[in-house]
Amino acid sequence: MSVTRDMAATWRRPGQVAARHLERGASEPRLLAFVMGGSLLMFVAQWPRLARESHLSGTPMGEIIGGEIMRLIFLLPLFLYLIALLSHWVMRGLKGQGTAFAARLALFWAFLASGPLLLLVGLVSGFVGPGMQLEMTKLIYWLVFLWFWSAGLRALYFPKQEPA
Repeated sequence: MSVTRDMAATWRRPGQVAARHLERGASEPRLLAFVMGGSLLMFVAQWPRLARESHLSGTPMGEIIGGEIMRLIFLLPLFLYLIALLSHWVMRGLKGQGTAFAARLALFWAFLASGPLLLLVGLVSGFVGPGMQLEMTKLIYWLVFLWFWSAGLRALYFPKQEPA
């Protein structure tokens, strides 16, 4: 399946899609593409907010974007690798049968698959600004991301418990 079809299928069966990705075999380049794709989506999602900040503060957009590139394109993937390792240790502590690759796959896929909601968060942040609407949109994003991630971890570490 294509990435976009898998992203849409994740909304119905996140664990099943993660398991299907694992069945394709261990491929670190694929995982790197997932995490970099998610980081790029997050970077693009920030543009409306950054434009708003630039306009309100008078700071040139280029200066603001430079910091975001460093933070989102270079540092965020490293942080996500660390989070995946920690989640692997937790899942192994819970007697899960998955590997560190499975932990990275579950996290990176959840990050990429929830990317369209990041774009919505960015639009609300840029056009509506701070307020209840933005906070509710962020909450929905985090709930969906955690749903995708936990379903992926459950399917990859405890495959017998995944519903058919």
